[in-house]
Amino acid sequence: MKKRRGKKVKSEFDQKLIDLARVTRVVRGGRRFRFRATVAIGNKKGKVGIGIAKGGDVSDAMSKAFNKAKKALLEVPIWEGTIPHKAIGKFKSSQVVLKPAKKGKGIVVGGSVRQIVDLAGFKDLSAKILGKGSKVNNALAALEALNSIKALKEKKEIKTSQKNGTKPETDKSDKKKAKVVKKAK
Repeated sequence: MKKRRGKKVKSEFDQKLIDLARVTRVVRGGRRFRFRATVAIGNKKGKVGIGIAKGGDVSDAMSKAFNKAKKALLEVPIWEGTIPHKAIGKFKSSQVVLKPAKKGKGIVVGGSVRQIVDLAGFKDLSAKILGKGSKVNNALAALEALNSIKALKEKKEIKTSQKNGTKPETDKSDKKKAKVVKKAK
């Protein structure tokens, strides 16, 4: 929150604390304690991000994490309150499967994945957390799954092309970029 002339101005993003941990570094004179905060932010209109930062105290770590999350925002398509298709995200040992749900079903998932999906603005969604992972890894896997969702425009092009019996046109430069990204990972 920013202050302007003595008044607090509310940020456009909602934030939720996913994880707060005290981390220790052992030095010659004893131990040095710091705090690691993992914060998820979203505007409930399709933008969501996660930030992880350390600080000397809790409020310092949270504000740093909030700023990092703002820089790493991801825009996801919301299609009638749910996702347009099934999406799988993997991060380290965590794996998250997101599935579209019927209207009125609500968000059927627990833990940190629920917070990410809620901050993104989804109303109806079903998900499953596979594998064994921490809260942070599950949240990052959920973000990977949301990142893998195709845009609504692409989905509409695919549906119309399937009805017509033709393949959707793809830009060759996009395929080259995708190959470069896969090689970089």
